[in-house]
Order: sequence, then structure tokens, then C-alpha cells
Amino acid sequence: MAGDDRVETTENRLRRLRLRSWHRGICEMDLILGRFADERLAGLSPELLDAFDLLLSENDHDLYRWVGGSAEGPARYAEIISGIRAFHRIG
Repeated sequence: MAGDDRVETTENRLRRLRLRSWHRGICEMDLILGRFADERLAGLSPELLDAFDLLLSENDHDLYRWVGGSAEGPARYAEIISGIRAFHRIG
């Protein structure tokens, strides 16, 4: 609808991010991101939620390398990737 000024509620945003976290292209990322989303999203700052939202647009194979530590991710994701790695005790 043109001119629609509706803003996504926090509850809907968290629900959307959880769904996207659990429905990735590869099973490993479903487990890594989905479990993190279920346990930690509600407690993240708005800035980290924004970063997580953007992170979900990235390629799963890149994400897997970034979270696993075999490749360095973009600086804009450093804090959220660090949080995901800490949650899963990676590295």
C-alpha cells in the first residue's frame, strides 16, 4: 500500500527473525542461528538486532565460515558474530 506508515512491532520483528534463523539454506546454519535466536534475540540491543537482521541476508556458506572462525566476517557484523560464537562456545 502506497504511503503505508506501519512500523513493525518488536514482537513481530523477533518472530520474523526467529523464523528466518530456522529456515536457512543449510541445516548447520539453522541450528546455529535458530538456537541463538530462540535464546538471545529478545535481550539484544536495537543495534545488534539490526546487525542480526542484516546478517540473515548473507550467504549461508559465508556465515558458516565467519561463525566457525575459518574466515573473518565484515567488521559491521563483528559484535553479533562474536555473540553467536560465545553462545555456542566456538573458538
